[in-house]
Amino acid sequence: MRNQIGMFPRLSFRRAALLACAFLLVLSVTGSALDKKDAQLGRLLSGKVLDQQDNPVVSAIVYLTNTRTHAVKTYIVGQDGTYRFPGLSNVDYEVYAQFNNHKSDTKSVSQFDDRSQVYIDLKIDTAK
Repeated sequence: MRNQIGMFPRLSFRRAALLACAFLLVLSVTGSALDKKDAQLGRLLSGKVLDQQDNPVVSAIVYLTNTRTHAVKTYIVGQDGTYRFPGLSNVDYEVYAQFNNHKSDTKSVSQFDDRSQVYIDLKIDTAK
């Protein structure tokens, strides 16, 4: 075995094969863990709350209901009118927006919709 500058000691074939197998095992476990982490992130539902002239409805409240558990999440819309619900389970949801006693139509997100990102604009007729 030589150990000169810039040289590595020679490895036996058996030792090199064991190192290669260990390296591949670490890569496969790491890749599997990353896949599970991505799957745990869930779906993203986002969109905008708009009035009849397509202007953002600032401070509208978006309600998201899990139709299986009836759990409700809310989001208060900012200046740009956008809302965002990340990390959703693969179940059915209903979403609507409300502002000053005016309500948008209720939209559905199906568990059979396989998109990881769902975008739904909600319209509120504030002139009623």
